[in-house]
Amino acid sequence: MKHLKTFLLCVLAGMLHSSVVCASVFGKTVTWDRHGLMFGGHRVCPVMGEVHYSRIPAAEWADEVRKMREGGVTIVATYVFWNHIEEEEGIFRWDGQRDLRRFLDVCREQDMPVVLRIGPFCHGEVRNGGIPDWMFTKGCKLRSQDKLFLGYVERLYRQIFTQVQGLQWKDGGPLLACQFDNEYRGSGDYLMALKQMALSVGFDLPFYTRTGWPALSKPVPFGEMLPLYGDYADGFWDKDTKEGVGNYYKAFNFKAFRSSTAIGTDLLGKQEATVGRGDDDYPYFTCELGGGMVTAYHRRPYIYADDCYSLAIVKMGSGSNLLGYYMYHGGTNPEGRLHTLNEVQTSPGTANNDLPVCTYDFQAPLGEFGQKNASYYRLRPLHLFLHDYGEVLATMETTFPAAQDLDRGEDNGLRQAWRSEGSSAFIFVNNYERFCRLSDKKDVVLEACGVKLPKLTIPSGCMAIFPVNIDGMRYATAQVVAKRDGKVYLMQVGGIPVSIGMQDGKTLRNVKPRGTDRPVYKHIYLLTQAEAEHLFLEEIPHEDISLGVTCDKVKEAGPLRTIVKGRAKVAEAPKEADWEQAAVYRIGLHREALSRFKRLLSITYQGDCARLYANGRLVADHFQYGRPFLFGLWRLPADCTQLELRILPLQADAPIYLPREADKTPGEQLKKIEVTY
Repeated sequence: MKHLKTFLLCVLAGMLHSSVVCASVFGKTVTWDRHGLMFGGHRVCPVMGEVHYSRIPAAEWADEVRKMREGGVTIVATYVFWNHIEEEEGIFRWDGQRDLRRFLDVCREQDMPVVLRIGPFCHGEVRNGGIPDWMFTKGCKLRSQDKLFLGYVERLYRQIFTQVQGLQWKDGGPLLACQFDNEYRGSGDYLMALKQMALSVGFDLPFYTRTGWPALSKPVPFGEMLPLYGDYADGFWDKDTKEGVGNYYKAFNFKAFRSSTAIGTDLLGKQEATVGRGDDDYPYFTCELGGGMVTAYHRRPYIYADDCYSLAIVKMGSGSNLLGYYMYHGGTNPEGRLHTLNEVQTSPGTANNDLPVCTYDFQAPLGEFGQKNASYYRLRPLHLFLHDYGEVLATMETTFPAAQDLDRGEDNGLRQAWRSEGSSAFIFVNNYERFCRLSDKKDVVLEACGVKLPKLTIPSGCMAIFPVNIDGMRYATAQVVAKRDGKVYLMQVGGIPVSIGMQDGKTLRNVKPRGTDRPVYKHIYLLTQAEAEHLFLEEIPHEDISLGVTCDKVKEAGPLRTIVKGRAKVAEAPKEADWEQAAVYRIGLHREALSRFKRLLSITYQGDCARLYANGRLVADHFQYGRPFLFGLWRLPADCTQLELRILPLQADAPIYLPREADKTPGEQLKKIEVTY
């Protein structure tokens, strides 16, 4: 097996406890095999969370990385968008929120390793996928071994290297690995050319990665780049404007096939359920497990916390030993000097969707302004489990007792898998599929390693991990969460009575949660879901301060625009001139009070889309999809005491997908505006 020089995973006990400072383990040696990573001789199962540094103000980086760590993230992944740093040819910007070196320093201070996804093509719903507009005038073939193109890429890589020099892993820094290009389907020779170029300019990292989808027309040599996979619950990129289109439903069933045929179909077209030769000999890692989904103008999915949780359960049960979320933290596009930096149909490249100008919230566990969404807490018990049981889980082989290829909503049996080694196992169940109410499964007898659990009814929507011959338990009908200081923490799964069969012959039935203060038996503690989601998490309570706002409508909406379909055959977002016909509201702020407290402005409205302006400058935007329009008031200019809200009316029969949670009433109306946390 190949050996990776170095690797970090903050797996020291207590890492997820916010009051514990994890001693720096940068520079420790690790090896890998087909199971996963070994750090210091111990197997680990990391959690990787995507956050884009250039989409968050630099002053907020430290707090946001800390919140990621407290959520269970042990590796940060981030794109380096070419057009964020060289929008104008030859003018490189590493200032403000584009300051990569400062971001790496923050990650070093937070003991958080970093995987850079350095392009040249990134996508990330950025204009042209991150390739600057001026590159489209050079007469070369992009994303190829065209010498002219590679010459510009080398200049880009050299610039990036100026930011990482001295901060690579070998230097004791946080830079762990990098990914070349993104979602590339051509010859692996191109990816290898990018790697050789990076090595020549000074990159010397423990390992390198690529996206494992779509399949390459020619593979890269084994061991040169680890393939990482992904899956999403829904996609903004689908051209169909109906609910539940695409084959995202496949992500909710346990299966040996690692990749997805649903990602980026607007760019990649139809994809077959195949993987490259030899890819199954790598460890099974993900880098784009849907932590949410962004909204395009024509298609606006609403993602539930259970969608994210189910995807993670299924990937773990199917054999994945690294959960990598895209996105784990949302953000806001920086301002461009020549044009906006969002993906649009009218740009030279990746012109298949119109995205908001500003917001890239992604409905992620940590939102655009660092707000902790429901999925942040929902996922924590899984991250605690990977942190504390990764060494046990990593070498367990997967068994698939149920059918692996199901149709949408197929409900003939319980979706399950188990991972086992020797006499120990974890049984994974997932009785959940987005947009489908799967039936209660009655009289289920789960079994692994010769151990049968008591007969159960698995309720509709139930997702769980049950232990077999783990830590003194022969079995438990509660989910294993964490193990600290000799104490084992279980979580009661909704609708399932808790029985625990101990290896000493004791059997506990109908056990009730007692919290973290009293064990239910010896070293075993049973928690409610809410207790498990907050286990080891210390949060500072918000000050209960009422901060009001005033709001007056100053202009009615004008004539409705004609919605046309762009060159990608989907509805175009409103142009700048269209916003002159929007309804206008003036929002008054108590600036002196607001400056003392970190608060969000929350706007609930009926309409198509909305924008927020401060001192005449666009600061936030929103495509209405059922969740409030939010803005972090602390980001306002110091002299701003009044905002302007513009709302464009929703048109009847508009060619857009609005989820069931959205207000589909034609017209516009401001329903509610408040200051919240």
